[in-house]
This record gives sequence, structure tokens and C-alpha cells, in this order.
Amino acid sequence: MDTLTTDRLLLRGWSVDDDVAAHAVYGTPEVTRWLAPAMGQVPDQPAMRAMLHAWQEAQPKLTPPQGRWAVQRIDDETVIGGLAIRLLPPYEVDLEVSWQLRPDAWGNGYATEAARGLITWAFTQSVEELFAVTRPNNTRAIAMAKRLGMEWVGETTKYYDLRLQVYRIRPGDVSG
Repeated sequence: MDTLTTDRLLLRGWSVDDDVAAHAVYGTPEVTRWLAPAMGQVPDQPAMRAMLHAWQEAQPKLTPPQGRWAVQRIDDETVIGGLAIRLLPPYEVDLEVSWQLRPDAWGNGYATEAARGLITWAFTQSVEELFAVTRPNNTRAIAMAKRLGMEWVGETTKYYDLRLQVYRIRPGDVSG
């Protein structure tokens, strides 16, 4: 997927020039506290540029639907977040869909719209299911998984050696 457009958003690959906007997401404690240990808070813009460069370099080598994408509002071209589909450790068999928005973009339905678009596309890539994992007290992520039509399948310590809630979505679960 080079780009994907929803009603209000453009999902596209990251550029190192997105460093300021990306740091507003991945450098923010309100966002990154939920991402550890998979990803820590990015300390500054040079570190964000290096991370974006690594993501950009890795993207062409990933098997679709894996990847990382910037979420950009169409109306003002502002990057407000990111999405990813990646293999979950430790076995790297299950695919995780994840979403992160900067806090000032929360509450507008952007994450739901972007993730639903990405999930819909992912299911055109011969994928049978996607997972989301969240800490039991991350009420925002749990509500988001439910809005996406994801089904709670249980709790596990399989991923990241943390007690996590696991949600799953299959092609027949996707709603408009």
C-alpha cells in the first residue's frame, strides 16, 4: 500500500521530514506510556528522524500487510498519528494492528477511521485475522478495539511478557 484515503485522512508512508509531527506522537508520555516495552518515548527530534529513517528503510522489505504509516488529515495536511501492522513477539506469527494519535487529535474519530481503513485493506492481502493487544487499564485502546468490531479473546502474558488483553478481528467482522 503506497497510500490509502478515507473520508478525512490520508494514510501514507513515513518520511524523515515528518519528524516534528511524529515526535508530537511518539515523544509524548500520554501516548508512549502504553507502548513500552515495544517502543519507548522518543527523546528528541534527531532520534525521531533516525527512527523514521529506519521505518522508511524497512518498509519495502516487509511482507504486506506489514508496515508503518503516517496518518495525515486531508483538509490541512497535518500528520496527526501513525498506524502499524507488525508481527507480535515472541513467535512472530500473529499480526498486530496498532494506532497512535497525538493527544490533541483524540476524540474526533480519526483513529477509528484510519484503523478501519487499514484493516479493510489488510484483509485484501490474504490475512485471516489481526490482533490488538492492550494493557487492562488502557480504557481508550480497549474502547477503540471494540469500536473497530474486534472481539475480546482473552488475557495473556504471551506478548512482551506483560499481562495484556487480546482482541481479534477477522474479515467478516469488519463494518463500515
